Amino acid sequence: MVNKLLDQNVQHYINANLNTDLHALLLKKSPFPDVSMQEIVQQIKGKQVALKKFPFLLKDGIIFPPQLNLEQSSSQKTAHYKSEILKGEKFIDLTAGFGIDAYYLSKNFNEITLVEQNADLLEIVEHNWSVLGKKARFINQKLEDFLNENKENFDVIYLDPARRDQHKNKVFLLEDLSPDILEIQEKLLSFSKEIMIKLSPLIDLKYLITVLPGIFRIDIIAVKNDVKEVVIFLSKINSEEIICNVVNLESEEPICVFRFGEEEKSIAEFGEPEKYIYIPNNSVLKAGIFNLISERFGLKKLHPNTHLYTSDQIINDFPGRIFEMELIEAKQIQKKSQFNVISKNYPLKPEEIKKKYNLRDGGENYLIFTQSKKGKIILKSV
Repeated sequence: MVNKLLDQNVQHYINANLNTDLHALLLKKSPFPDVSMQEIVQQIKGKQVALKKFPFLLKDGIIFPPQLNLEQSSSQKTAHYKSEILKGEKFIDLTAGFGIDAYYLSKNFNEITLVEQNADLLEIVEHNWSVLGKKARFINQKLEDFLNENKENFDVIYLDPARRDQHKNKVFLLEDLSPDILEIQEKLLSFSKEIMIKLSPLIDLKYLITVLPGIFRIDIIAVKNDVKEVVIFLSKINSEEIICNVVNLESEEPICVFRFGEEEKSIAEFGEPEKYIYIPNNSVLKAGIFNLISERFGLKKLHPNTHLYTSDQIINDFPGRIFEMELIEAKQIQKKSQFNVISKNYPLKPEEIKKKYNLRDGGENYLIFTQSKKGKIILKSV
């Protein structure tokens, strides 16, 4: 498949139709006898995805896989972040997929191995790495067969387990994934001193620590406040403490580092709204460190179930958004005025609030509908 897509005329046709309606294009007959219109559209979609997700692949000669493989791949941003964490001599990715993680993670290693059971996908990855000038050993084999036959040791093993049922919207258990980490963790640790595993952002952190005693680090990675990955690190030695890193990439917010278990020992201070209101980023919310945030930054929490914080003096290194706000009453809201509406621990959703008060969306001003310990309140940006 790779060679026929690399034909100069095929590539020219793909590039000439990057902005064409793809539904209309699929109805046309392919101008090339050996390349279907579906394959052409697949390449166009790949370039469109790469523009936002992994722009380093916008290079002549790069071939893109089917849509599902693009969706399952890490973004360039998250892969680059992970690449800064580990280094060593020998690295192996046991679930290579489209190879985005492997490409970045392997930069601090001398020997690189990629294992992928999909032969067509591995052919594409091997070709692309050649275009990019990257060397590796490519193995087309099922992960289970590789583990049974392998005699090598590696400094770091990386895995990105896939959902067994692609139609499921939520994955909460490791048993729902392929490979099942619970089944192979001992074998993995017999080949390597460190294992790095990418998981769904929906996975429960306490559950992970219960079923995987070798965890020594957890990274919660968001991009522009959208939590993309939970990455866990395993070792042969059970760690006495687990370090958690809470990250919001493409923001100026600092990384928040804490030890798992600190939240249970932390006590939040509560208070009514003061001059500044703090909204934690979604990685912090995923981490569940609601009391720790109050204690560490010296902030008052508005309500046990309202994850908003306040202070009279600004705390600039907070991992989230900071607003200067004032309390207002509902009668002070002018109809048809323009606001960004935020609802936290409030009976109405933002759309319902905008409809009730006849508000236009957007602009530079904010309204927060929420609750303090004294009851429902409305905050307006100053």
